[in-house]
Amino acid sequence: MGIFDGKVAIITGGGKAKSIGYGIAVAYAKEGANLVLTGRNEQKLLDAKEELERLYGIKVLALPVDVNPYDDSEERVKEAVKKVIETFGRIDVLINNAQASASGIPLSMQTKDHFDLGIYSGLYATFYYMRECYPYLKETQGSVINFASGAGLFGNAGQCSYAAAKEGIRGLSRVAATEWGKDNINVNVVCPLAMTSQLENFKESYPEAYEKNLRAVPMGRFGDPEFDIGRVCVHLGSPDFKYMSGETVTLEGGMGLRP
Repeated sequence: MGIFDGKVAIITGGGKAKSIGYGIAVAYAKEGANLVLTGRNEQKLLDAKEELERLYGIKVLALPVDVNPYDDSEERVKEAVKKVIETFGRIDVLINNAQASASGIPLSMQTKDHFDLGIYSGLYATFYYMRECYPYLKETQGSVINFASGAGLFGNAGQCSYAAAKEGIRGLSRVAATEWGKDNINVNVVCPLAMTSQLENFKESYPEAYEKNLRAVPMGRFGDPEFDIGRVCVHLGSPDFKYMSGETVTLEGGMGLRP
């Protein structure tokens, strides 16, 4: 039996293979959780649903939701959460992993569209999902796991909108940890570094830059999305870590050291 048998976890951005979101989904599926996967690409969500249900015998609800400044994303999130409750009747863990960004563009050249992409897909999406899931997390005394980044912690060049969104998520998470502690909802933040399909593409296109980045990791490798990131998220959503709240956990192989 898994520690999440009969429980439900929402994972935003969980439909893409070789991604952190999908690694988290696999880790939770192995613990018996039924899953809700959201993302922009419906076919990728359906592919993930088929594989997870076939391999782990769980139920997966795939919901295409894109939070952006151009349509009524707030209503889409409300409808998605309503669908979750209609399907499963509960929410035990909310994992806000989805994020898009215009990386590699200096702050002086960022446009409003660039900035909106990061803020809406990350900060607004996290805010919408947290607010809409709160009544149901209160019922289950559940957990929230939000995603930030070393880009925000250390001010990485070329990532101003991404860093701003991620630091906004950290502030939002700390407020929620304070306000929702009375409801026994714990809220924590993860800053990950993992080998994904995007990083594989970067390795192929820019091998020298890739090797330079790899050498900066004290452990000498990038994390595995399931075992190094997903398993920590399993623990953060479990009863064993219930008293931990408002914290930022860096999973960067030693790169996340800070005073």
